[in-house]
Amino acid sequence: MRLKTSLLQEPKHKELVSCVGWTTADELYSCSEDHQILRWNLLTSETSLVVKLSEDIYPVDLHWFPKTVGGKKQNQTEIFVLTSTDGKFHLTTKIGRVEKSVEAHKGAVLAGRWNYDGTALITAGEDGQIKIWSKSGMLRSTLASQGSPVYSVAWAPDSDRILYTSGRHLVIKPLQPSAKVIQWKAHDGIVLKVDWNSVNDFILSGGEDCKYKVWDSFGRLLYSSSSHDYPITSLSWAPDGEVFAVGSFNTLRLCDKTGWSYALEKPNTGSVFSLAWSADGTQLAGACGNGHVIFAHVVEQHWEWKNFVITLTKRRTMQVRNVMDDAMDTLEFRDRVVKTSLAYGHLVVATSLQCYVYNSRNWNTPLIFDLKEGTVSLILQVEKYFLLVDGAGLYTFSYEGRLISSPRFPGMRADVLNAQSVSLSNDTIAIRDKSDEKVVLLFDALTGKALGDDKPLTHKLEVVEVALDQCGPSTERKIALIDKNRDLYLTSVRHLGREPKICKIGSMVHSMAWNDAANILCGIQDNQFTVWYYPSAVFTDKELLQKTLYIKVGSEFSRSPHILSYVGTKVTLRQGDGSLVFSSVPPYPALLHEYSTTARWEDALRLCRFAKDQSLWACLAGMAMANRELTTAEMAYAAIGELSRVQYINFIKEQPSKESSLAHMLMFSGQVQEAEATLLQAGLIYQAIRVSIDLFNWERALELAVKHKTHVDTVLAYRGKFLQKFGRKETNKSFLQYAQGVEVDWEKIQAKIDMELAQEREKAANPSVSSSLASRR
Repeated sequence: MRLKTSLLQEPKHKELVSCVGWTTADELYSCSEDHQILRWNLLTSETSLVVKLSEDIYPVDLHWFPKTVGGKKQNQTEIFVLTSTDGKFHLTTKIGRVEKSVEAHKGAVLAGRWNYDGTALITAGEDGQIKIWSKSGMLRSTLASQGSPVYSVAWAPDSDRILYTSGRHLVIKPLQPSAKVIQWKAHDGIVLKVDWNSVNDFILSGGEDCKYKVWDSFGRLLYSSSSHDYPITSLSWAPDGEVFAVGSFNTLRLCDKTGWSYALEKPNTGSVFSLAWSADGTQLAGACGNGHVIFAHVVEQHWEWKNFVITLTKRRTMQVRNVMDDAMDTLEFRDRVVKTSLAYGHLVVATSLQCYVYNSRNWNTPLIFDLKEGTVSLILQVEKYFLLVDGAGLYTFSYEGRLISSPRFPGMRADVLNAQSVSLSNDTIAIRDKSDEKVVLLFDALTGKALGDDKPLTHKLEVVEVALDQCGPSTERKIALIDKNRDLYLTSVRHLGREPKICKIGSMVHSMAWNDAANILCGIQDNQFTVWYYPSAVFTDKELLQKTLYIKVGSEFSRSPHILSYVGTKVTLRQGDGSLVFSSVPPYPALLHEYSTTARWEDALRLCRFAKDQSLWACLAGMAMANRELTTAEMAYAAIGELSRVQYINFIKEQPSKESSLAHMLMFSGQVQEAEATLLQAGLIYQAIRVSIDLFNWERALELAVKHKTHVDTVLAYRGKFLQKFGRKETNKSFLQYAQGVEVDWEKIQAKIDMELAQEREKAANPSVSSSLASRR
């Protein structure tokens, strides 16, 4: 990926250009110290004078009033704020008429920025003050006052905090007066420019120490560049938060959001004082010290899937290469390409007005449909559908171009969604809620309606990343979450009436991905590459989970790798320095998943015996228990030396009825309440009481016995035996109370138990009785 730049031969401005701003994706305004505001039309390559400002106005910063708020277009006349060196800011219309000039600061107004919904304007001055103004230019408050000039300010994604420079420090100040201010030393020289992205919540800063740095919103350093030759005079995030641009003297850089540099251009520009991306993120403009305005667009972007490599060669042209036979295809588009995704045998390309869907078997006849208003900011693909996200909402389409659903929810902000906060599978859409980051909203992909009685999934901490598994029936759909502490959790998406069980399966996890063809999860866990062959084992037997892991030591990867995709047995990782590395995962677990879903247990056993891998046996044990395939589970547990489990499985097999077996299988997975409920429903009171006795849950055992008026003596007898063994006396009031009126006779108790078990066996042997029981259940 690199920037293709273009400069005119002669500069249009006579003095240095101080600021630039886009009105549409093809029209730009530039302001210069020659007092001129010029309009640049990129479609016709024409430049025209908008207005010549009065001689005393030297512009410093320009920012257009936001066009869209949460995807809805603003109907207001297009205005921009222009700040100048005389301490004023000017609200100016598109035709260059100054609607209002406001005395704002002593000395120059160094920055002026609208917040995301246009309800407030912030200005920063040479006098060290930061002021907030209303839309019409009335002073609301002075937020901060310091001894040194404030060179740059930025709004937080929710417009509830302000980031500003203070000498070598950066300060995040919330608008609520009582909230805590975060301040840290960011650079060794004065900080000249900052930017804060609303999608990924990362902060950029550049300073006189000739470095640019990436921070998270807590002020933790994520990346620091090496020293450049000249100070960093400008930087800007692309709207989707995937890349950013950095400007310096005769230098323009394109960088990934994690900091490493894609490309370096050395145009003849002088210092680049201001950089601005167009709203669709395809074009970049820079204000240059020698009077030029530099334009750039991103080319040579690559996408890979299996044997196809696709390259964006020009704005409207792509090249497809099949590496198997070196066949080349060229794809032409009517408008410029905004977003692209390649997976599951389909290429989805969103241009500024249309969406093209190509099948990898035929590159000649794409399916084309028109897009609604708004620029596509994200494309997600699964086997049957793809999801488009634009400023206004989310839309699920089939690969035939049919709109399947469009989920909606209160307070939805589609403009801040990215691949970490949205996940798609063949039947479910998961979205991390922006207003409360502990909440994950789940929707049916086919109808767009919320799942689970409109009760979203709520985690105890803020969720950073969500991912839905891609295989199996919708009733068994699982979602993996990484929270703020970098712990990895797994839970079911569809849970009937019960509170969902959220189980922790990993810690210090920085990145994760599900496999495209089997429910295998891989992740970067504390600098090592980990694969969870069978993550659902956590629901059947927690202790198995650790045995189903495949771990590669992190020495083969550099610092902080990030997983891009996991297709087949190949995992693609992006290292901290931007290089791509590939890692392979053994093919056996995917085969095992396939055998398990098609109930081919003999083949599964054969595979495990052939591979001689303990982790495979552990997976098989978990899968067999989940499918209640006890004979296979017994062999698998025996192979990994879990003798206590083997004994318990034999005990389950010896149970007199199906209900008892089912209850003990639930007990095996730690679902005690469900086991008890199953037995009580089947009328097996003694078995239900016995479950509580075996778990030493004496109060519950007595409660059940009293409630069903049976086996009170049994509970008292076992309790007495238990206390006698430890040489203790009875202190529990309920037991003392019942002990007075109930006589304990072991022979009678044993006879009663034998009789009940015999009755249970008889019922199980007589299908008419058991079927009426089942229908009653």
